[in-house]
Amino acid sequence: QLQLVESGGGLVQPGGSLRLSCAASGFTLDYHYIGWFRQAPGKEREGVSCITSSGALANYAHFVQGRFTITRDNAQNMVYLQMNSLKPDDTERYFCAAEYDPTDRCSLDPRDYDVWGQGTQVTVSS
Repeated sequence: QLQLVESGGGLVQPGGSLRLSCAASGFTLDYHYIGWFRQAPGKEREGVSCITSSGALANYAHFVQGRFTITRDNAQNMVYLQMNSLKPDDTERYFCAAEYDPTDRCSLDPRDYDVWGQGTQVTVSS
């Protein structure tokens, strides 16, 4: 069974940092591009960042550019999202997703992904 499990969420003060992890089981992340998305109640799911299967290229939404960094470790079957300078507006549930594509591309459109995790809550508040 293909499964993604996110971890690392929690409560942090404004200006703080968190590192989210995404672990894959039942398949290897090689040849998959990976995306991080977020969603608040009543809002549409939006793309935060994505990384190509090789890890050579990444893309970021404008609202996290310069604050968040996506990385991957194919040997460990893991993807990470380092989030710095967190703001209250970053308070949402964060999801990772995977899509098989060995070319060097990735997508911030949630419709392009087939495998999803259950998400981890990030709350930024003083």
